[in-house]
Amino acid sequence: MFWILLGIDIVAAAILVYFFFIGLADGSVSSFNIGLWLGILAGVSAIFAGGFALRRAARPVLASLILTILAFPTALYGLFLLVAVTSGVRWN
Repeated sequence: MFWILLGIDIVAAAILVYFFFIGLADGSVSSFNIGLWLGILAGVSAIFAGGFALRRAARPVLASLILTILAFPTALYGLFLLVAVTSGVRWN
């Protein structure tokens, strides 16, 4: 279960980092909101660090719970997008 949650977290973190660098390139990440971006990136990094630290300390259940903080909403949003794309319903 740890590795599945870690995989979902990696996908979410990759998307977050992608949008961060795109925002840096087009100027939408500026001095006005860089604190928010750095806080979000630090939070995601803390989830990864906490998950790995707890797994290394032989606490796999707690490590999985930490990784679930990011994996659960990501999986729900991915499921929503899957339904929205495949259902054929007009969402407007």
